[in-house]
Amino acid sequence: MTTTTHPFPARPQAAVKPVRWAADTLCALREGARLYLDHSARSLWRVDRLIEELRAEETPYPAVENVLRGLGAYAGEVIVRHGGAEWWAAGGDHWVRTPDGRLWDPVDEARRCFAGHGSLRLLCRDALRT
Repeated sequence: MTTTTHPFPARPQAAVKPVRWAADTLCALREGARLYLDHSARSLWRVDRLIEELRAEETPYPAVENVLRGLGAYAGEVIVRHGGAEWWAAGGDHWVRTPDGRLWDPVDEARRCFAGHGSLRLLCRDALRT
């Protein structure tokens, strides 16, 4: 009998889509914009600036909708990796639940950021505070 151990516990089913959205967006940014992000809280400065640049260029929302979803999912992954949080899903929406029970919506925060009213860096900072 062969047993395999994994260094990390299995991800909950709710994580599947956001993890994929984040990975796809990071791949596109590396290839297209030569932007490398390392899943650190500090990398969210660059993400906020990127969203600000898209807004300043007056990029139509439909053209960046999937990118914003991926950047929000990336911010959620930063919170999951550094804060012991986990993804939750219901009705097609995805949130990050921190160990203290709070729910965060980084995908919506990316949309708010594009509208000029949010910050993924600040969302992460607040979520990681204990």
